[in-house]
Amino acid sequence: MTRQVIVDGVGLHTGRPARVVLLASDGPVRIRANGVEASLDALAIVSTARATTLEGHGGVLRVQTVEHALAALAGLGFYEGMTLSIAGPEMPLLDGGAAAWCDAMTCLGVARGTSKLRVARHAIIEVGKSRYEWSPSTTVDVEVRLDLDDGRIAPEARWGGDPDDFRARIAPARTFAFAHEVQELLVRGLARHANPESVVLIAPEAIHHAGSPFSPDEPARHKLLDLLGDLYVWGGPPLGRLRVFRPGHAANARAVGQARAEGVLVSSQ
Repeated sequence: MTRQVIVDGVGLHTGRPARVVLLASDGPVRIRANGVEASLDALAIVSTARATTLEGHGGVLRVQTVEHALAALAGLGFYEGMTLSIAGPEMPLLDGGAAAWCDAMTCLGVARGTSKLRVARHAIIEVGKSRYEWSPSTTVDVEVRLDLDDGRIAPEARWGGDPDDFRARIAPARTFAFAHEVQELLVRGLARHANPESVVLIAPEAIHHAGSPFSPDEPARHKLLDLLGDLYVWGGPPLGRLRVFRPGHAANARAVGQARAEGVLVSSQ
């Protein structure tokens, strides 16, 4: 069995080279950066500005844009047996989704596990314009609905917890951006080094993409991917039904934190 896999790339927001060494290890999934290491449950979300940033050890361990790698862990059901050793401030963008992460992680031969969370009761949590509907179930069932008001884009995506379906259908969904946002990103020094094949650009006159063909539900599938990565920070996605209207990193963090605090989400172990 392969004991480690090296993943190299460039960060979407920093534009800096990033290397992640995936290591087969004992115990829960762990993150290593700047010479320190911690299990995922010991880290906190400290920023949700266009990405999810985790921090621990008083800020010594800090990693930006973790959601795609964590989505791969969530979708494949890897909750133990792996350490992600990161060199650089940000995880690499790679293919813009989670397919490359899935390819690398499966090389380690890590055993699949089950979610550490479950939905204990029905609840609706609203965060601004976002809405999170939770219902108990014995299986994982996650659905997102976007509010883009664009007839070219299918607003819904759903995943029923199957790792093979995640790898085939959800993981390849690329990061997307709107044309009116691009200039702001460039002024702020963001997204300058993004590979065109890794990003879908939605403009009024056309949807621009390179490489793989674009599917109308790809933006919704990517939002679902991001949601799974954010849920993984807390030990999810949970056993249960979760339907989200207008998901986003900031709203995801607040909604899951509130669900945990109010007993809507509880430990499944």
